[in-house]
Amino acid sequence: MQRPRRTQRLHIGLLLSFAAILVWSIINPRDLFTWFLEVLPAIVGVIVIVATYNRFRMTTLVYSLVWLHAIVLIVGGHYTYAEMPLFNWLRDTFHLDRNYYDRVGHFAQGFVPAIIAREVLLRVTPLKKGKMLSFIIICICLAISAFYEFVEWWVAVATGSAADAFLGTQGDVWDTQWDMFLAFCGASSAVLLLSRFHDSRLQRFLDQDTKLETQGR
Repeated sequence: MQRPRRTQRLHIGLLLSFAAILVWSIINPRDLFTWFLEVLPAIVGVIVIVATYNRFRMTTLVYSLVWLHAIVLIVGGHYTYAEMPLFNWLRDTFHLDRNYYDRVGHFAQGFVPAIIAREVLLRVTPLKKGKMLSFIIICICLAISAFYEFVEWWVAVATGSAADAFLGTQGDVWDTQWDMFLAFCGASSAVLLLSRFHDSRLQRFLDQDTKLETQGR
């Protein structure tokens, strides 16, 4: 038995819109090398989702958040994080000291993986809802953020000034620390704001699984 067609159509819609925006992003990007570095995590993530879709399908909430995070990455890849037009306008209009789009990206780097990690931990480990689960989720997101900073460091060492747009420090000596702090804020916000909603979506998803298994017997 298959899940409702409406859900499948929504998932297909997310995939197709991702593909369309990805194609847009590669048309005259500000810097092709930076585009590749920025969108690679999104492409890898989508490949993993497609490859595991039938074996370990996740809630539509997770897929929607992954889609949103992917779009943030793709737009950042097209313009570079330091030159995203809307945030350039915000910088100039409100006399800010930098383009803050990269801060949005690193907040999302904590916010979205937090719900992914929460769903995986609740479904495949003995962990239960509670403070320990939330603590572990935030730790996982901080680990992901720290590893991404390692990647930025390795790319910078390997390519020199070619990685400047990818790093996007904009002259801030504390940029790495800000990146990890924003990921921490994103993960904490996701746990605080979405846990109950995620619980309801996940329970509905699992109930539907049980119903489908019963009907398939």
